[in-house]
Amino acid sequence: MEASTLSRIGLAGLAVMGQNLALNIAEKGFPISVYNRTTSKVDETLQRAQNEGPFPLSGHYTPRDFVLSLQRPRSVIILVKAGSPVDQTIAALSEHMESGDCIIDGGNEWYENTERRIQEVSNRGILYLGMGVSGGEEGARNGPSLMPGGSFEAYNNIKDILEKVAAQVEDGPCVTYIGEGGAGNFVKMVHNGIEYGDMQLISEAYDVLKNVGGLSNEELGEIFGEWNRGELESFLIEITSDIFKVKDDLADGELVDKILDKTGMKGTGKWTVQQAAELSVAAPTIAASLDCRYLSGLKEERENAAEILKEAGLKEEVGAVKSGIDKKRLIDDVRQALYASKICSYAQGMNLLRAKSIEKGWNLNLGEMARIWKGGCIIRAVFLDRIKQAYQRNPNLASLIVDPEFAKEMVQRQAAWRRVVGTAISAGISTPGMCASLAYFDTYRRARLPANLVQAQRDLFGAHTYERVDRPGAFHTEWTKLARNSNAAGVHALN
Repeated sequence: MEASTLSRIGLAGLAVMGQNLALNIAEKGFPISVYNRTTSKVDETLQRAQNEGPFPLSGHYTPRDFVLSLQRPRSVIILVKAGSPVDQTIAALSEHMESGDCIIDGGNEWYENTERRIQEVSNRGILYLGMGVSGGEEGARNGPSLMPGGSFEAYNNIKDILEKVAAQVEDGPCVTYIGEGGAGNFVKMVHNGIEYGDMQLISEAYDVLKNVGGLSNEELGEIFGEWNRGELESFLIEITSDIFKVKDDLADGELVDKILDKTGMKGTGKWTVQQAAELSVAAPTIAASLDCRYLSGLKEERENAAEILKEAGLKEEVGAVKSGIDKKRLIDDVRQALYASKICSYAQGMNLLRAKSIEKGWNLNLGEMARIWKGGCIIRAVFLDRIKQAYQRNPNLASLIVDPEFAKEMVQRQAAWRRVVGTAISAGISTPGMCASLAYFDTYRRARLPANLVQAQRDLFGAHTYERVDRPGAFHTEWTKLARNSNAAGVHALN
């Protein structure tokens, strides 16, 4: 083909995300070639490009024709299901690619798979990027948050495209080079872990307001709408407000009340919690959100437990708590509790990113991570700009909780936070995310914890030794022997 007719970039994998990203790229003026194993998807994308444009998009029906339709060095985005489908797509495309060409995987992939693939394709001189894409179908079409990691050369080859395609905020496009290896996938994974925490905390706020405050869906829609005009302004708060307003077209009332209370998941939240454990990073809010998804799946067990415990004499306490509640104060308290809990969730995610960055030598810029999440992505929120500023003030910040600005806000909100958690506990309503966040805050802020007793127990049964607060070194004590001697001496003294 003539160089002038070749496409600037290619995209393989035309489910809705792939189609939308391809149309976004084409709409920004970059000629793009598309390919899918199921040929009807190619035709569908071509039709959309005509209807929504016309845009400079060409369809191809074989891997060879697709690859050969691209300008050198060729850059191909693949958006297929994580795991073996990615390997199969790479095999089919790389057969026709040359040294210096690049593959960009835009799926939610496990970061070590990306690092393996970087090594595998490098034997043929092919460059590789693992790129997190956040924002769902709408973000892909209108501007997502992009997290590319891997080959810096490959990133530079398509930097101009990514910067135009990404969501735009006041301080630039929501894309940056994340780091080497699987850094981009890892950052997207943690983004999703934070998202799990955010969604869980919002659902707890809803539960307390509905079941303790007695608020209707209409009132809840108004309150979340009001919150979205203040410090909690974010995509998730905005869509929550919208959800409460949707009527059921199959029955009376609002649709939200007809939805089965079982939450699905795709694995990134589990990976986040596993990585936190591997790196000894406390992430209790994210872990609590994952546990709640597991428990939500036990619908029949929960229904049986409710019956059995009721027969055993368990009484619902919601009514008693509800009768003495100040609704206006509860609403304001829940707003403050939600905000403080979210700060803890983000602090945990950022600490996990920093720990992995140190382990892998990625040199992640946490302020820049917060900046590219300000637009396009699911966790986009106004207060991410303040997180960015916190890390700009102090790149070595130990935790968001001790940033002077956030520290003040946590202190100002802790009384309301404690009231909400206490009220929920009294009413028998579980708020595991808020409880985990508050426990995290209280544990982190205490200069001395009861860990001294745990370490003494470890030394007693396992001779694990301990350190002292008043002198250096490792110590071991014959606890049982000394305790028995002490008991014997006590008995002797009594006699």
